[in-house]
Amino acid sequence: MRLRQLSLAFAAAFLATLPFASLANAQDKGEPGHFDFYLMNLSWSPEFCSIRGTSPECAAHPGFILHGLWTQNNDGTYPVFCSAEPAPANIAQNLDITPDLALLHHEWDKHGTCSGVGPQRFFAMEHQAFHSLKIPPQFAHIDHEISLTPNAILDLFAQANPDFPRGSILLSCGRNHLTAIEACFSKDLKPIVCQGLRSCRANSVKITPPAPAQ
Repeated sequence: MRLRQLSLAFAAAFLATLPFASLANAQDKGEPGHFDFYLMNLSWSPEFCSIRGTSPECAAHPGFILHGLWTQNNDGTYPVFCSAEPAPANIAQNLDITPDLALLHHEWDKHGTCSGVGPQRFFAMEHQAFHSLKIPPQFAHIDHEISLTPNAILDLFAQANPDFPRGSILLSCGRNHLTAIEACFSKDLKPIVCQGLRSCRANSVKITPPAPAQ
């Protein structure tokens, strides 16, 4: 229970301050399997892992980490908390891509239960989606704060992922800082053009470098 409460606390604080593309419309409690597509959110760990309540292990993962694979509708709405189906007992094995145990539980309860595929398949799909999106090499060597336009960042991802159609990858920002890259997938995890969502509209975004290794 403490993990669930902690997750909700830091997730609420984070989501209240950072305008992710998927937050433009209200959430709707829905039925498992009743949605149009998946939205994968890859949070930039130097921003996300600085939130009070995240685990020390979170900050030890520089670069992009998997925040979640979210069920979405074409009209911009998205179902949440669709059932009371429990998370898998071995959920900690997913800490390789989502390095925070509380967040894993929160993501299953809020979004995974809406997938309708069961917990084992859902987390396997998270891994598949995570590894299907190639991170541009420029993000592996950021050792100081830099600024880029949203279009420049999206162009780097387009070059690294030629099989993803234009409009299938979005950028999220908060207070003119990069917070996440998001990608849209069909129910069978094929990259598709995002519907009902918007990308970051800032003139320029700052990219916070990972903290030096201890």
